[in-house]
Amino acid sequence: MATARPRRVEYSESTRQALVDSAVELFTEHGYAGTSLDEIAKRARVTKGALYHHFGGKQALFEAAFDAVETSMVARLAEVISTGSPWEATRSGLRAFLEVCLEPSYQRIVVQDGPAVMGWERWRAAEEAYTFGVVRGVVGTLVESGEIAPLPVEALARVVFGSLSAGATAIAGSKSPKQARADIGECIERVLDGLRNT
Repeated sequence: MATARPRRVEYSESTRQALVDSAVELFTEHGYAGTSLDEIAKRARVTKGALYHHFGGKQALFEAAFDAVETSMVARLAEVISTGSPWEATRSGLRAFLEVCLEPSYQRIVVQDGPAVMGWERWRAAEEAYTFGVVRGVVGTLVESGEIAPLPVEALARVVFGSLSAGATAIAGSKSPKQARADIGECIERVLDGLRNT
């Protein structure tokens, strides 16, 4: 028989979630430099003391917001790539990722502010943990299923990951993000088509 969780634990978790949600909203709207902890606490409807109970400071809260955005992206991609043939799942996953790249929270928190706030090495390690893991799994499935030429999975995954990362940066920095998304998507799909066993 499951025991009920203490109300204090539930309150603590809901407070933390409210802070992360508020941080995602404000960092998206104003960027890291333009957002204060006071604003985040106010939007979350908690005291600044409650904020410091959960997070050591602004950077820790930013990293929690970053994790929330990335976790959401990975969950969405996992759902998309779990159906259909490996080839169709890959194409659907690519399109879904490029749609995420149009979202303001992904652009601002992950692509634009992430490297500066977290430092290049920590940001890259986080990207490896989130995006590269998905890419490597998809590429491995394509090679194992015989959908594409038998190339070294790790090397090919790095090439695809590099293309997606550069594409995300180009979309986030473009004056016409939807057009950039369409152009990048077409180019990556054509490269994949060239690898396909027919």
